[in-house]
Amino acid sequence: MKKLKLYLDTSVIGYLDEKSSPKEMSDTLILWQKIKAGIFDVIISRITLDEINNIKDKDKINTLLSYLSEITFETIEFNDEVLRIAELVKDSGLLISDKHRNDRLHIGFAIVCGANVLASMNFRHLTNIRTIEGVRKITISEGYGYIEIMPPVMLIEGVE
Repeated sequence: MKKLKLYLDTSVIGYLDEKSSPKEMSDTLILWQKIKAGIFDVIISRITLDEINNIKDKDKINTLLSYLSEITFETIEFNDEVLRIAELVKDSGLLISDKHRNDRLHIGFAIVCGANVLASMNFRHLTNIRTIEGVRKITISEGYGYIEIMPPVMLIEGVE
């Protein structure tokens, strides 16, 4: 069976060190072990790396970068197609505020890189039925492959 290609947004990486949410942290650490074992191919974008490096707590930055050093991943950089898809997300009525720009970019990066799954713990903006359905419509209308948006807990069961 072909490996799933995961796009990790910043929230997933952040939950590797989120002691205030032990269940979610545990699920994310289990996913991380599966990633380290090579069960998934992983893509991270320039925006993910920028968001990590902009965290105010320097110890947290170092911890998250240390986790990233444990895995193999591809980094996708900004390009015109990512920006176009992010704009389509906004034009479709999703995540229209300027404060949601990075969320739109995460969607654009995940679609353009051909990810099967955009893994996110951002339930307010990404991992919810409205965004999932909206992204599905965009990928169909633009001729991209099917992409799921889901939290780590949905990726750890039944995957060996």
